[in-house]
Amino acid sequence: MKKPTQKIYRTTNWPAYNRALINRGNIAIWFDPKTQWYAQSQGKHGRNQTYSDTAIQCCLMIKSLFKLSLRMVTGFVQSLINLCGLNWAAPDYSTLCRRQKQIDIQISYEKSCNGLHLLVDSTGLKFLGEGEWKRKKHQPEYRRQWRKLHIGIDAKTLQIRAIQLTTNNVSDSQVLGDLLNQIPQDERIDSVYTDGAYD
Repeated sequence: MKKPTQKIYRTTNWPAYNRALINRGNIAIWFDPKTQWYAQSQGKHGRNQTYSDTAIQCCLMIKSLFKLSLRMVTGFVQSLINLCGLNWAAPDYSTLCRRQKQIDIQISYEKSCNGLHLLVDSTGLKFLGEGEWKRKKHQPEYRRQWRKLHIGIDAKTLQIRAIQLTTNNVSDSQVLGDLLNQIPQDERIDSVYTDGAYD
């Protein structure tokens, strides 16, 4: 069987192409002064948390984005805060380490005003843990472990609206109810698309 001829694309708009490549390295990070950076009092016994979940989530996002250690995140975030001229303090690394285990992640989104068209699909995630370390250290027989991440996005804005993590043997249809329950009840859902099929 003859292989198909590979198409060759020639760049004709070099100025625009160069600008696009340069813009890939452009980054802007800012903090909204209205952000609730410090935690509000819960009115409970014991010491209240110093930082809000929003502050912890912000630091962890920067950690993941730039692949920094927790100590480096503290310094990096503090420098960004200073550049923005805000009178805040960055959480220390021990606070980030402790809070990241139980933080409730909040994903901001723009609510659909004309009815939501939800796209649902899933992707596999390799599960790293003790098994991976043992394989590198002792070379035992190894079987990869996977988890499945089910995501529902708004077809218009491409914003993530629902998310569910399961074992790799769970299908999208099995978690569809849980995903739909994450959509506010006062928001109308016009259609749901799963794996290219219309529901």
